[in-house]
Amino acid sequence: TVLTPGSFDPIHLGHLDVVEQAAELFGSVVVAVMHNPSKPSGLFTVDERVEMVRDAISGIAGATVQAFPGL
Repeated sequence: TVLTPGSFDPIHLGHLDVVEQAAELFGSVVVAVMHNPSKPSGLFTVDERVEMVRDAISGIAGATVQAFPGL
C-alpha cells in the first residue's frame, strides 16, 4: 500500500494519473486528502474534496480515499 497525499483542491487529471500508476505499481493506494494551511482560501472544503476524489477514483481498482488533518 502506498499513500498519495495532497490538498486536491481540486483533483485534476495529473493527480489521477499518479493514482492510476501507483495502483498499478503497488496494488493499493490511499489518496490522502489534507488541509494545507498555506492555502487558507481553498476552493472546496475537505469533505467536498473527499467526495470529488471518491467519484474520480471510483474506476481505479485498489484506490481509496481518506481525509487527514494535516499536510
